[in-house]
Amino acid sequence: MKTASATLGKFVAASALGCFALGTFAPAQAQSSRIAWLSPERIYNESKLATLATKKLQEEFAKREQTVKDLAQRLKDASDKLEKDMPTLNEGERTKRQREVVELDKEFQRRQREFREDVNQRSNEERALIAEKATRIIKRLAETEGYDIVLQDAVWANPRIDITKKVLEELDKDK
Repeated sequence: MKTASATLGKFVAASALGCFALGTFAPAQAQSSRIAWLSPERIYNESKLATLATKKLQEEFAKREQTVKDLAQRLKDASDKLEKDMPTLNEGERTKRQREVVELDKEFQRRQREFREDVNQRSNEERALIAEKATRIIKRLAETEGYDIVLQDAVWANPRIDITKKVLEELDKDK
């Protein structure tokens, strides 16, 4: 008897919950939701802001990039010269030059790593600025055009709901 009443109680609770859910969500289902989608990669790659940011970063890091390239060339030249001269070098000179090449390689690796880290950090900062502006535009579009949700990074989206072009146009106007 105890189990029958417990089962009945669970059934009544589940039924009530089901009726409540149907009553609560039925009006929401009757309304049509507006969904939009956009491609963040297109925003980061095709907008005028992205183009300007890329040029800005290239100018900002051109000198350091050249320094790293020069160091790479020095390392290659020293390595080639050591390899060429190896048969004629005495043991002491060979060891000294090998150490110099190893130290030059360490310096190159360190500078190259620092350069990449700095470029990545600045690129992320520029992308964050673009994302901030794009988010304001997306919110404004969602409010004015009545979108209930705006998605990004979908596996697939119907081109009919793609608002990327609108966001790009507004972003390029907004600069």
